[in-house]
Amino acid sequence: METERVTEHEKPAANSTTEPTHPAPAGGAHDGTADAGGRPPRRGRDGAPPRPRPHPPQPGEPGVPAGPVPDDEAGNERSERERRGGDRLRFVGAATRRIARGVDLDETVLGLCRASVPAYSDAILVYLRDPLPVGDERPTGPFMLRLRRSDRIPEDPLAAQALQAAQPAAPGVRTTQATGHPTQAADYPGHSAAEAAGLSLGMVTSAAAGGTGTTASKLTEVRPGGPLAEVLRGVRPVFADSPAASAALPELLGPERDVPAGHRAILAPLRGRRRVIGAAVFLRRPDRPAFEPDDLLIAAQLATHTALGVDKAVLYGREAYIADELQRTMLPDELPQPTGVTLASRYLPAAETARVGGDWYDAIPLPGSRVALVVGDVMGHSMTSAAIMGQLRTTAQTLAGLDLPPQEVLHHLDEQAQRLGSDRMATCLYAVYDPVAHRIVVANAGHPPPVMLHRSGRAEVLRIPAGAPIGVGGVDFEAVELDAPAGATLLLYTDGLVESRQRDVWTGIEHLREKLAATARLTRPGASAPLEPLCDEVLDILGPGDRDDDIALLAARFDGIAPSDVAYWFLDPRAQTARQARRLARRALARWGLEELSDSVELLVSEIVTNAVRYAERPITLRLLRTDTLRCEVGDDVPQLPRLRQARATDEGGRGLYLVNRLARRWGATRLSTGKVVWFELPVPEPEPEL
Repeated sequence: METERVTEHEKPAANSTTEPTHPAPAGGAHDGTADAGGRPPRRGRDGAPPRPRPHPPQPGEPGVPAGPVPDDEAGNERSERERRGGDRLRFVGAATRRIARGVDLDETVLGLCRASVPAYSDAILVYLRDPLPVGDERPTGPFMLRLRRSDRIPEDPLAAQALQAAQPAAPGVRTTQATGHPTQAADYPGHSAAEAAGLSLGMVTSAAAGGTGTTASKLTEVRPGGPLAEVLRGVRPVFADSPAASAALPELLGPERDVPAGHRAILAPLRGRRRVIGAAVFLRRPDRPAFEPDDLLIAAQLATHTALGVDKAVLYGREAYIADELQRTMLPDELPQPTGVTLASRYLPAAETARVGGDWYDAIPLPGSRVALVVGDVMGHSMTSAAIMGQLRTTAQTLAGLDLPPQEVLHHLDEQAQRLGSDRMATCLYAVYDPVAHRIVVANAGHPPPVMLHRSGRAEVLRIPAGAPIGVGGVDFEAVELDAPAGATLLLYTDGLVESRQRDVWTGIEHLREKLAATARLTRPGASAPLEPLCDEVLDILGPGDRDDDIALLAARFDGIAPSDVAYWFLDPRAQTARQARRLARRALARWGLEELSDSVELLVSEIVTNAVRYAERPITLRLLRTDTLRCEVGDDVPQLPRLRQARATDEGGRGLYLVNRLARRWGATRLSTGKVVWFELPVPEPEPEL
């Protein structure tokens, strides 16, 4: 009979004691029973069950105090630090976005003040260099800081008491750096400690508002090598109680200024892209928690973004100034006031961000009291468009001086635009008004048609061939001649006045015509609308956000010259012509009641006619015009212009123009396609008052 073998691992221990059992970890059991898979439990070498693993003491067990353990405290502190760090990041992000929204200098500085007060500090002072350097300019002269702006929490006693209750402190006590000893609320009779703290900051920051008393300095000179210069050179923000700031703040704010002590004031230099351009002082009341070391990082971020924003604003301001100057020099400083026509104009840029454009207008006096009216529009809104516009405007003035017909002027402008580049496109309308004939000749190169407002109040769009824009090339331009009755007003404009996202060009032109008719109905019957108010009324057709392009507007009211104020003769080039011209001029002056001008007019007419007869081959012309001045014009078929020169004592001639220059108020010579015209003007004497 075979006996069963039993190993010692299977023998139960005779004197084994039962050890206390503890809950086993999930996923296995070590209590001597089979596991979930039916496998017997593992046993040690002595056959005893394995010892349970040790576990940390739990709260509530004997000998273990209740409450959080040190690991939990560290976790809570870490969570609190992360929360506060997240709050700081969110604040810095919101503050920098607010600062970056500013385009000009004031908006940038205001963004810093609004972002800092009251979220970060109770008061702030912002100093900027005066003058601010632009770009790579090297500053000259002393380093001056001017208080640009300050801001603080409004003085509200209820709010001050609430702050005091939320932040208990020694009653009636606050510490200041200026005095170096505790200052009682009794220093400000009738105010609590919190109110006194607010008054202290208010006295520091009231300079920007024009306050009186103990205020921060508005202008400070930074001494080379001084404590303020050292802090600004260090770039990093510092607390007020640091050795550098304790000496720099009195230099910046002025002596005996009331600044909170300790970590309740921060001096932050403002460094731009190349140099220090200012400083900011952040202040907190004594009834508010002091700044922490991490707040220096926030101050550094605010100062950096503000300095970069100031640099950007200064550069933008310089570019805007250059753009404004460029646009101003490209347009007439003032319009001439030729005889027989009254002029007015307006120019509006496309937007604040596009101050320059290609729109222009001009009025050019021509011989015979005529005037050329020009309006043009170069495509684009850039410096290039403005430069092209300036070249075309100069070309138009030169061509007008040659007295070319309007269609010829546009033809030469088209050639000039092609020489400037293949993509230089522009539209232009050129008109010549003759006040004596009461006629106007107009040529168009792809420009919106002009609108004429008659004295009766009727407004009409002139039917003019549109033509092709300037720069296309190979296109003929056509001119039309129209009546220009006295009292009528001609309106020349660019497409920015009538075209927008909301309407097309022809809808805008019809709207303009209706606006002119409605404005004319507001004036008395038979009277012409005043030009300056008329231009303002025309611009009112633009609604808010309805302007996408720059606008050039030129208004001309045709007054004309009455036939009774004009004397005109054709004279053959003979030796007796000068005497005949003197006699005709004397008769015309007698008819107009201007006999006192006879001697001067006869002398000047004789000199000019004699010079014309000497070289002319065809009949010469003599014309006298009486308006607010007396104008005399002598025309011949010789293109050479006379020049004023100093005659020598032995010369027999050369003194005629010298006499004209001395006796006439104005004189000149203009080359025509058929020769030239020499003219002079004399003032008309005022009529004597009747007794």
